[in-house]
This record gives sequence, structure tokens and C-alpha cells, in this order.
Amino acid sequence: MFDRFNRNITYLRISVTDRCNFRCKYCMPAEGVVWKNRDEILSFNEILDVVRAGTKLGIKKIRLTGGEPLVRKDLPELVSMLSLLPEIDEIGMTTNGVFLPKYAKELKAAGLSRVNISLDTLDPEKFKKITRLGNLEDALKGIDAAIEAELLPVKINFVRIKGENEKDEETVRAFCKARNLKIRFIKQMDLRTGEFYTVEGGEGGICSICNRLRLTADGYLVPCLHSNLRYNVRELGIEDAYRQAVQNKPKTGLGTDTHEFSNIGG
Repeated sequence: MFDRFNRNITYLRISVTDRCNFRCKYCMPAEGVVWKNRDEILSFNEILDVVRAGTKLGIKKIRLTGGEPLVRKDLPELVSMLSLLPEIDEIGMTTNGVFLPKYAKELKAAGLSRVNISLDTLDPEKFKKITRLGNLEDALKGIDAAIEAELLPVKINFVRIKGENEKDEETVRAFCKARNLKIRFIKQMDLRTGEFYTVEGGEGGICSICNRLRLTADGYLVPCLHSNLRYNVRELGIEDAYRQAVQNKPKTGLGTDTHEFSNIGG
């Protein structure tokens, strides 16, 4: 499935919920968030239909995001459903890690390949300040659970927040080296202005090789994180939504006012 710029689209990021148990400063406001109604959120069967149709067009890699994906009830069931599709080579998940002690082994058994876990500092007070609701110890237990369940390689997402956690970078880097974790440094971005950067340790932010589409929790296929373009799979039909998303995928992002990091999963 190639777009106008000869990029082969093989990767679908799926936001399974817009809800989260954190309120990270770079992702969500502290309060006043308007949640989607339950009937707006795609069911597991609807998500499966979208992925199945995507595999016929070349989708091979899935990443589950949120919000926090593990606040979605029975998420291992969705992983199991997706893992039965023979065309899918990898199912990953981005998470804050808090619920991994409860679900890591079940997710692995269901077919989850690996996880990315957010960790922006190893200072407990600063962690609480950045996440507003989180406890560092819970995140660290989640990392341990992911390693024990062999959701490998475990990758750590460190968001560089100007004026907040510059001094924490080296301690987190050393922590990852000691635990054999891969680390990705992500400079804080602005969806409104289209301000974005390449991801150190990853392929994000390199428009010329972008092979991604995103599916929002309420059913929109989004061809670019930093764009207003979006195509509803319920209104257009899944195949037509894919066709338009791929054909209209922009060369580079310019900014958006249709979504936030919190409801599209980054």
C-alpha cells in the first residue's frame, strides 16, 4: 500500500481508548477533559474488522495506544483476536506501565510482542509533578513485569520537557543500560503548530520514511499525526477510509486542531 510519495504503509497505530489514569503535562490538561461516549468508541470486533481489511492492503505491524490502553476493559482479548491474523508480524503497545504487573503475562500469552513504557524521570517527586497522578514505584514495577513476561525488547520513552527534566536524562539512560532496556528520547512537540522533531533512538518524526496510519478510538483513520486529515471508517466504510487516508497522506505535517496526543496515542 504505497502513498503518493512512494512510502509503503505497513504500520497501524490503534488508540483503543481516550481515557488515562495519568494526566501527563505534555499530553493532557489537569482537568476539564471531555471523554468520548461509550457508543462512540470502536468495539473490539470493529477494530478487528479495520485491521483485517488493513492486512489485505499491506498492514503488518500494530501498536495499541490510548490514552492508556490498559484502562480499556479486557484488552488481552483484543490482542488475542488480532494475533490470530496471519499477516500481522508484530503487536506492540505503548503504556505508562502501571497495570503491567496485573496484565503482562496475560498479554504475552495472548500474543503481545513488546511494550514501550513512558519514563521521564527517576525522581519520585518530579514523576508525580509530570504525571500529576502517577507514582514512580508503580511504573518501575511495570517495567519489571514486562521484563519478566518477556515482552522484549522493552523500550523506554523519555519525553524531553524544557525546564523540567533535562537533568534526569543521564540517570534514566544509565538505568536503561543497566537493565538492558532500549531508550527513545522524544522532544516535546506541539500538534497545533505542527512543531515536531525526529525521535532519538527511533524512526518517528522522519517524514520521508513514515509508514504509519493511526486509528482513533472513535473510528477515524488519520494519515499524519500533525494534520487535520481524518476519515471515519463507520461513515465512509473501512476500505474507502483506508483509500482516502493513504492517497491523501501529506508529505509532511503542518499542524492540527482535530486531536490531542491523549486521544491519538502519539
